[in-house]
Amino acid sequence: MRAPISYPLLLSLLTLLVVVLSTMSLLIGPAGIGIWTSLSALFSGRQDVVSIVMQEIRLPRAILGATIGATLGLSGAALQGYLRNPLAEPGLLGISATASLGAVIAIYTGLSAVFSLALPLMALAGAVIAVLLVRLLAGGGAATITLILAGVAVTSFAGALTSLALNLSPNPFAALEIVFWMLGSLKDRSMMHVWLSVPFMFVGWLMLAQVGRALDALTLGEEAAASLGFKLGTVQALVVLGTAASVGAATAVAGAIGFVGLVVPHILRPLVGSHPSRLLAASALGGAAVVLAADIAVRLIAPERDIKLGVLTALVGAPFFLWLIFKTRRELR
Repeated sequence: MRAPISYPLLLSLLTLLVVVLSTMSLLIGPAGIGIWTSLSALFSGRQDVVSIVMQEIRLPRAILGATIGATLGLSGAALQGYLRNPLAEPGLLGISATASLGAVIAIYTGLSAVFSLALPLMALAGAVIAVLLVRLLAGGGAATITLILAGVAVTSFAGALTSLALNLSPNPFAALEIVFWMLGSLKDRSMMHVWLSVPFMFVGWLMLAQVGRALDALTLGEEAAASLGFKLGTVQALVVLGTAASVGAATAVAGAIGFVGLVVPHILRPLVGSHPSRLLAASALGGAAVVLAADIAVRLIAPERDIKLGVLTALVGAPFFLWLIFKTRRELR
């Protein structure tokens, strides 16, 4: 299948879109600050109110929006290419659910109130546990269906434990905090969250970037890919560990943000042609644009109500799949 638009042009347009949305994210907020005042405060060494707002509130939010979106888009494209399943998404391996469970434990036990970084650190620990469990259950180099089943099992168990924590929570305020955190948000994030999560996301990106050629070969089947010299066990390890490092870090600081890793590759696949390797970079940029746009939207739609980011992405993602169902039915007729 030939792409309707040249690949370099597509990447250039997506990059421009991310730059524009990142700039808008820096300029939009409840504080009415002018454009030039905002940009000058962003690079100034002053300690006035405007500089603090720009450097400690808006800048971390914009950075996390772009990096978390890129993580979700890239990992979704990598998983769909490796599993050869268009319904694969970052939460399939249990990483998001287990990272959420780690954060829930931090809130439930009160550790997050004593130590502010306990929540993201516990969430990262949950992501590591998810990888170990999935690899233990599926085994190295296991068939894709075994990997999917292991991920579903870990996701279900982590979800059950999260529900149990909510059910047994003696403090209604803790239960409310757990629910709000699980809805996903970038509000009130600081540069500390950036320094904690971005290195892990970057390591995950490097791992996922190495599997592009292998994903192209896997379109011919596992036997054909192996005959071309690709070690499927190594490819699986890179996909699983890369997804775990990046998505685990993203979930640790922002909570669960759904549908981005599922929807973005679907939208961009017709534009990049039949090469899964090309979809990786495009989905990373597309995911960054989607999360940035959604985060801007929650600030504009109802700023006083604090609509959660994960709620908005779900509201947009679910109708997209309804449209996809009707489109598929028409094509089959």
